[in-house]
Amino acid sequence: QVQLQESGPGLVEPSQTLSLTCTVSGGSITTEYAYWSWIRQAPGKGLEWMGAIASSGSTYYSPALKSRTSISRDTSKNQFTLQLSSVTPADTAVYYCARGGVHTIVLPATVRRDEYDYWGQGTQVTVSS
Repeated sequence: QVQLQESGPGLVEPSQTLSLTCTVSGGSITTEYAYWSWIRQAPGKGLEWMGAIASSGSTYYSPALKSRTSISRDTSKNQFTLQLSSVTPADTAVYYCARGGVHTIVLPATVRRDEYDYWGQGTQVTVSS
């Protein structure tokens, strides 16, 4: 049973960088064919795919967020991280990490919960005014 857990600060000031960590247990982030994504949901809005890191370490980003987003990993800790720079109140959302197959990066405009076989519980991040 694969489990994912998000962690990081719940409050970030505008212009600062948000950093979140996803800790994976019950499976390796280097598992072949797996893609490890960051997804967020702002209040009243749908799921937004932000980016992913593959089992190989290759990264993929949403065009809308590419300029501000960086995903990395620490294989020794079985963790991957999200950094989102220059945040504004529009970045207030619940942030999730999740595992999916290659289709999740081939068709990133489509985000459905059932495309991902494992999800973290999500963590609320608020960007203050």
